[in-house]
Amino acid sequence: MFREKKVLSRLEKMLDDGINGTFEESAYDETKLSKLETKWLRYLTTSKLSHLKTEKERATLKELVSDISHQTRTPISNILLYIQLLEEQPLDEESRGLVSEIRDQSEKLSSLIDSLVKMSRLETGTIQLTPTEGSIAELIDSAAGQARMSADAKNIRIETEEPDFTANFDSKWTQEALFNLIDNAVKYSPEGSEVRVSAQSFEMFVSISVSDNGIGIPESELQLIFTRFYRGREVREQNGVGIGLYLARQIAEEQGGYITAERKVNGSTFKLYLPK
Repeated sequence: MFREKKVLSRLEKMLDDGINGTFEESAYDETKLSKLETKWLRYLTTSKLSHLKTEKERATLKELVSDISHQTRTPISNILLYIQLLEEQPLDEESRGLVSEIRDQSEKLSSLIDSLVKMSRLETGTIQLTPTEGSIAELIDSAAGQARMSADAKNIRIETEEPDFTANFDSKWTQEALFNLIDNAVKYSPEGSEVRVSAQSFEMFVSISVSDNGIGIPESELQLIFTRFYRGREVREQNGVGIGLYLARQIAEEQGGYITAERKVNGSTFKLYLPK
C-alpha cells in the first residue's frame, strides 16, 4: 500500500511538472522507477522535446516572415513609385492599360505580403491582443470609414447604426477584423447596392452584423471560406488573396469571440461576436 501511494505521488508530481512546463528528465532516476512510471517519464520527455521543437520552428518562421517583409517592402515601394512616374507620361492607350495592370498586380503583391506578416504574427503569438471595454459605435464608424473609398468607387452605400453599448475587444485588431468583413461585402456586391452594418447586444456577447446584397455564398463553402487562401468558385476572378476572413476569425477567437456566416436570399451576412 505504501509503495502504491509513493508511485502515485511521483506520477502526480510528473504530471504537475509537465502541465507547469517545469518537467526535467534529470530529476528522475529511471532505475528507481516502476514500469508505469518509466513509461510516463518517457512520454513526458518526448512531449517536452516536441514542444521545444515546435517553439524553435515557430521562432524560425517568425524570423523568415520578418526577413521577407523587410526585403520586399522597398522594391515594391520603388515599383509603385516608377508606375506613378509612368502614369504622368504621355502614353498611348495600350501602354496606359499595361501600366494600370502592373499597378494592380503590384498592389496585390503588397497586400499579400502585409496579410502574411499579420497572419504570422498572430499565429506565432508575436502580437498580444489586449481587450478592453470599448464603444461598439466607434468601432463600427472606424471600420466603415476605412471601406468608404472603395464603396464610393462602386456607388455602394454603407449604412451603419450607432448603438450605445460596449464590449471587450482590442481596438486596433478588432477594427481590422471588422474592416475585412465590410471590405469583402463591398468587393462582392454589385454597383449601386447597399452594405448594412448593425449591432445587437446579448447577455454575454455583442454581435456586429455585416449584410450585403452580393453574389452570396454556396452552402458547401460556408466553413471553407474561413480557411487560409481559400477563394470561392464564384469569386476567383475578383481581386483578393483569401486571407481576410481567416485573419478576421483568428482575431475574434484570440479575444474570446467568434464569427459566423449566413446565406440570404440575395447576398450574405457575417456576424462578429465580441464578449462583454
